[in-house]
Amino acid sequence: MSARAPLLVVGDALLDHDLCGRAERLAPDAPVPVVSDARRVSRPGGAALAALLAADGGRPVTLVAALGGDEASATLERLLAGRVRLVRLPLAGALPSKTRVFAEGTPLLRLDDGEGRAGEATDEARRAVAEAGAILVADYGRGTASALREPLRSAAARVPVVWDPHPRGEPPVPGVRLVTPSASEAQAFAARPASADESAAGSGRPQAAALPAAGDDPGRGRELRAAVRDADVLLRAWRAVSVAVTLGGRGALLSHGGTPLLVPAPVTAGGDACGAGDRFAATAAGLLADGELTETAVREAVHDATRYVAQGGVRSLAGTTATTVPAVEAAPPDAGDALRTAARVRAAGGTVVAAGGCFDLLHAGHVALLQAARRAGDCLVVCVNSDASVRRRKGGGRPLVPVADRVRVLRALECVDAVAVFEEDTPERLLGELRPDVWAKGGDYALERLPEASLVESWGGQVVLLPYLDGRSTTGLAERAALSPHRPRGFRGRRRG
Repeated sequence: MSARAPLLVVGDALLDHDLCGRAERLAPDAPVPVVSDARRVSRPGGAALAALLAADGGRPVTLVAALGGDEASATLERLLAGRVRLVRLPLAGALPSKTRVFAEGTPLLRLDDGEGRAGEATDEARRAVAEAGAILVADYGRGTASALREPLRSAAARVPVVWDPHPRGEPPVPGVRLVTPSASEAQAFAARPASADESAAGSGRPQAAALPAAGDDPGRGRELRAAVRDADVLLRAWRAVSVAVTLGGRGALLSHGGTPLLVPAPVTAGGDACGAGDRFAATAAGLLADGELTETAVREAVHDATRYVAQGGVRSLAGTTATTVPAVEAAPPDAGDALRTAARVRAAGGTVVAAGGCFDLLHAGHVALLQAARRAGDCLVVCVNSDASVRRRKGGGRPLVPVADRVRVLRALECVDAVAVFEEDTPERLLGELRPDVWAKGGDYALERLPEASLVESWGGQVVLLPYLDGRSTTGLAERAALSPHRPRGFRGRRRG
């Protein structure tokens, strides 16, 4: 798998805290719950969270953000150290922070502190924008994007720029590749009077009175129709190449003008949605940096945001503080996401399941095996042979499908939580890093002692065999595909392939 392209994140950094405790009684002086035994967890927020999420999996990320000399700024800088390169702007005032209070998982209250705003852009920040190959603007309305507006305007004319807007911020600069408002943000933006930039462009933007509110449009599709309408308005007003309106659990709507593309969420995920918009924007920006099409980037962003919420959102992030989640040992970039996924699940007390193979020409037998493996625990990591490994095992004509495509197909399966590639003939090195609780193989290995069994058992893991659909194999598919139309088609392939 090729190395991931660097990404520059420009935006307003925040410091977030969660206070999680128990509420078993009301206060004697007011009808409010008393939260006891509270545990405090701190983590990067705002653009700093977007940068951290973009760096997940080994992508080089630089964050341009305003920090000051206050304690919150110092804490945030420590949390980002070694994970994200930081380019500082001056901060006037204290770094903004927010504290959420939970009682046994139920949110009770949010406290906001700090009204600091970014000062003037520095030469280092301007150079970072000018030299960037791709940019994510995570605007939280605190002035960083405004301070760098002219360099960002120039950058949008030459490199992919994703702009995640904020109701208190300025509109995106013209020419950005993708803008990612939520449905409520898109509706609010579309109802605003045109800015000076938009008026000068002659966008022909409708005024608020011309836009029926979502509540005035009856039927199940009113939210979707409102998103289509708002996206069309914002495309013209902002002179953006495309707008993706995020629809929460329903997915996202991508519009280039004309007929839009609806990208549904793969599953319905209930959980803490804080940071899901940052996860969406970070994934989309990273994939555009890698040269993917916008449609592909949005589809993968919906998938990643859904998985992020299902896994617990920001509270599942490894390394939010020095003591909350154990650190993951360094690993090759291809294994980074898999190791972090395993660490999150293990830290929450869950069971990590791993399965492996070539998965060349994915077929029903593979899918049945992976679905069964996922049901054995709380996450499934698939270990995949590299192209060179497949050639050594299967011969010069294999693989039929290159590893990048095999990984993409596997990641698209709902039952697969992460994929890692290994170069060796067997996955022992990768398993030693993942240390799964369960190592699952197809039932056609029943008469063999798996070479990796002793390794898995050495840390208390369990090797299990799972039923395998008879007659399904990559070899069989390839041989049937090679038959001429006049040859018999009754071939039943070997089980394994």
